[in-house]
Amino acid sequence: MQKIRSGTLAALLLGSLLTPVLSHAAPADSAAIRDAALRDDVAWDFTEGLTTEVGPRPAGTPQEARARDWAVAKLKALGFSNVRAEPYTMPVWVRGRDEAKILSPFPQNLVLAALGNSGSTPDKGIEGDVVYFPTIADLEAAPAASVKGKIAFVSHDMAATQDGSSYGYFGAARRQGPSIASKKGAIAILIRSIGTDHHRLPHTGVQMWADGVTPIPAAALSVPDAEQLARVIARGQPVKLHLTLTSKMLKDQPSGNVIAEIPGSDPAAGVVIAACHLDSWDQGTGAIDDATGCGIAAAAALQVAKAGQPRRTIRVLMAGAEEVGGDGARAYYKAHGSEKHALAIESDFGADRVWRVDFKLPQGHDALATRIAGALAPLGIGASKQEAGGGADIAPLVKAGVPVIDLQQDGTRYFDLHHTPDDTLDKVDPAQLRQNVAAWAVTLNLVAHASETLGVN
Repeated sequence: MQKIRSGTLAALLLGSLLTPVLSHAAPADSAAIRDAALRDDVAWDFTEGLTTEVGPRPAGTPQEARARDWAVAKLKALGFSNVRAEPYTMPVWVRGRDEAKILSPFPQNLVLAALGNSGSTPDKGIEGDVVYFPTIADLEAAPAASVKGKIAFVSHDMAATQDGSSYGYFGAARRQGPSIASKKGAIAILIRSIGTDHHRLPHTGVQMWADGVTPIPAAALSVPDAEQLARVIARGQPVKLHLTLTSKMLKDQPSGNVIAEIPGSDPAAGVVIAACHLDSWDQGTGAIDDATGCGIAAAAALQVAKAGQPRRTIRVLMAGAEEVGGDGARAYYKAHGSEKHALAIESDFGADRVWRVDFKLPQGHDALATRIAGALAPLGIGASKQEAGGGADIAPLVKAGVPVIDLQQDGTRYFDLHHTPDDTLDKVDPAQLRQNVAAWAVTLNLVAHASETLGVN
């Protein structure tokens, strides 16, 4: 697959309204679907039900299993076809006690949360001197002798961005920091939470140990506590901590994906995947990450069905175990990768308004991109020149060459809440949620009915 020629797309979008392409930019049914979606509460009801009746849904746990059962029943009640759970097994990391306190020079407690796959301390905890690194680059550059036998503390200065682009760069402190610290002989690592808030709530998240690395205790301090620890260190006296992070790993635990479909009239045209993830971290109730995404996907697919049978089957994929490394996405691809997938789209960035659409379609599909952009424009959504990349739940499909569209949500406040106890239903704005559903519904409708050839296999 090749990237859309951005100059061509821009010319089509900005050119004369009399051109043949733009005369089809907003078909009559797009306006009707868009307006109906803006009055629809299916996504809200789904989000409210999942977060209230199930709550937190850590991957591979009984709570995630209850979420699958709940979702299967809900999707059947909503009228989807071929609703089922598709099981697989996986190793599961289980959190224990997360406690830290400064022993000297200024005794006080710190608020933190263990990172996924953290090593465990003994039940009585460990003690150690702290060595401070303002950035992950400073830790990487440090001689091993300066880290060995100590508790490494890594800070950073992540700022909010609309597109969430700062997450990739600053998230390295969480993703790679523990392995780097372990290789240098640290007995534990603390990082400043990968977040943009100043609430005393730590942001957890997964990290994967590099090959051959011995796991060590690893945790994220809330942003205020990380700043407090940095101020204590700046006083110039040795800082000693007591750290208790108890956790364990379980083998071969059950997880699974949930699938539901709106059957299409032309099986040869391929399947359109509308994806989200059903699991969440354990601290909040997983409202913005990612109950809203599943509500959006389900509600939008139903809006298409209400307008008539689509040409292509729309398959809603509610993946399991996304938070811990994308196990559900890989399991889906293993089971269904040989099927023809026309296009994939994913919602996993909260539920604030969609403001931009990105495309990665086969060469020569500018007209389809322009039709979609025209239908989204009344919702305040602009077409970008950036190539769509998808997300974790569709990553194997995208890697295999399946076309993808990204409906980019406003992420300005997303990392205030991400992976914290504050990820709860009250943070969801119903009006913005409905705008997401409208954007998804018109996009799915146009893709599912498109006469263009799409997909691989």
